Amino acid sequence: MTSLDSEIASLFIVGFHGKTPSPEVKELLARGVHGVILFARNVEDAVQVAELVAELKRLAGRPLLVAVDQEGGRVARLRAAQGFTELPPMRTLGDAGDETLAREVGALLGRELRAVGIDQDYAPVVDVDTNPANPVIGDRSLSRDPEVVGRLGAALAQGLQAEGVAACAKHFPGHGDTSQDSHRDLPRLPHDLARLRRIELPPFRALARAGVAAVMTAHVVFDALDPRRPATLSPEVMRLLRDEAGFQGCAVSDDLEMKAVAEHFPLEEAAPGALAAGVDALLVCHQAAVQHRAIDLVRAAVEDGRIPRARLAEARARVAGLLRFAGPPPSPSRVRERLRTPAHLALAARMGPLAAGRDPTA
Repeated sequence: MTSLDSEIASLFIVGFHGKTPSPEVKELLARGVHGVILFARNVEDAVQVAELVAELKRLAGRPLLVAVDQEGGRVARLRAAQGFTELPPMRTLGDAGDETLAREVGALLGRELRAVGIDQDYAPVVDVDTNPANPVIGDRSLSRDPEVVGRLGAALAQGLQAEGVAACAKHFPGHGDTSQDSHRDLPRLPHDLARLRRIELPPFRALARAGVAAVMTAHVVFDALDPRRPATLSPEVMRLLRDEAGFQGCAVSDDLEMKAVAEHFPLEEAAPGALAAGVDALLVCHQAAVQHRAIDLVRAAVEDGRIPRARLAEARARVAGLLRFAGPPPSPSRVRERLRTPAHLALAARMGPLAAGRDPTA
């Protein structure tokens, strides 16, 4: 394996199948990926998660960032049934309007994720919920008011990061007004730049000022900026993130296997295109063959000069900054005493009825 190959692999976060490290993820760790994302398919209970994370980190033999989507409400991979404190949708925080509560909830999430060795939470959602017909955001959004979203999202991110877990503001530059789900379709928005500056961008500015560790891009086409490519593949949108939102940290793609990208852009365009556009870390969540091929395609684009070495160095530096959150292997023997504590349940109870641990799917 060449040095360049491991440099390219170090930009990737991958998912895998199973509740123990699969042969496929072991191979990707050996190739040099910097991160692993966990889904419900990887979770049995809290102790098993801690054992899994510990084994992944030992196999890597270097700082490894383990990530998860743990928002609350319908998007939470770790549930009460597995021994975690379950939270209602983040809209509950928005309705309360209390920054102190938002910061405390972020800290609760951070403590429970850190207990099982998870280093990054793909939260908070800072999309502004301006479209009641939106099939994918809705009550995942803190509010329909950009000021509320930015203020409470910043507090929640600060709470997470105070406990040593990297927060990730998503989905730039805004998924709140779409009427399609980018897991299934490629949404388009016709908003002009004045509208984006007024509604969608202020929360991301607020999170950038608050020091959020990462921002996730949206697989959404913004016609006024780039009518051909979704934000994840668009240099124009990525310049907006850096120049207008003021974010200089690690930009993470949403999953490149989502249909919004995979059914409209071949991997040959999507994987190198995201890095060339200004995305630093590439998320590929499901198939090992696609993960390896994405790494190969980016390496080829660097080798033939389509992606400048300076862009690769910039992305690697931003990923290295994110890796400061990568903690040591957790201790599974101490997990249960740190989850669903009386203080955590009391705090969750202040948000809503899900705090008692009721399974919302029951």
